[in-house]
Amino acid sequence: MAESTWEVAERKKLTFDDPVTALNVRIVNGTVNVVGTDEAVLNEQGGARLEISHVEGPPLIVTKNGSTLTVAYEDLPWKGFLKWLDRKGRHRSAVVSLAVPAGTAVEVGLVGAGAVISGMRGRTDIRGVTGDTTLVGLSGPVRADTVSGNLEAQAVTGDLRFQSVSGDLTFIEGAGSSVRADSVSGDMVIDLAPAGKPTELELTTVSGELAIRLPHPTDARVEANTASGTVSNAFKDLRVSGQWGAKKITGTLGAGTGTLRATTVSGSIALLRRPPAEDEPHDTVPVAADTKEL
Repeated sequence: MAESTWEVAERKKLTFDDPVTALNVRIVNGTVNVVGTDEAVLNEQGGARLEISHVEGPPLIVTKNGSTLTVAYEDLPWKGFLKWLDRKGRHRSAVVSLAVPAGTAVEVGLVGAGAVISGMRGRTDIRGVTGDTTLVGLSGPVRADTVSGNLEAQAVTGDLRFQSVSGDLTFIEGAGSSVRADSVSGDMVIDLAPAGKPTELELTTVSGELAIRLPHPTDARVEANTASGTVSNAFKDLRVSGQWGAKKITGTLGAGTGTLRATTVSGSIALLRRPPAEDEPHDTVPVAADTKEL
């Protein structure tokens, strides 16, 4: 299949009749929106769609090579993306929106830009220098590497890997089988959905704070450590040890089929309990009665 290329320096809409199975977007400043759509719906509308509603600075290069669609600056390669620094970048901006088949593999690179990615079933790979990313309803595996960008994931059921220097992670209504996150100073808020499959949580940060809300009931082997921060625990079946310096929360909840490992050097750790039913008023849960804080 022949390669097709467009140089886009102003507002433009493109529709692609041929299949799209891989998407790569790399922009500086601005916004990226990617929506996964049923292929039958896309076929009715003419195929995958791209809308570039704003371009400032050098043009974006749009390339369709086989089933791979790329929207990027010519001088911004995917390899070594997190090390890209260019003073000219401050004079660039673009707003890019795409509707692609939900099974498409997605790669998004962001320098000072924000992104919203929703409804994807394929693999999603994000690299961000700065700029925040929101993921909604993704069922495929997710890998996110940022320098200072924050990541918010809502109703994500695929495995999540997050690595950052100072970016925060917020994982809401998560139901994936595995969440692994590493940060130097970023905070992490993890909220697992009820009735989900057993989950492996591995969270590590140097100075960031960790807040983890688990379903009630839940099944997990728990080991949470902080060298100098405070800890709070809302589960009677878990043991809090350590009075001075290092503190630890350990024990087994339910059958212990899942795993929770959380480590921070100077940050605090809070283990919270989700109400048995989400429609139950939050203040009916006797959290204060069985919460121990050191």
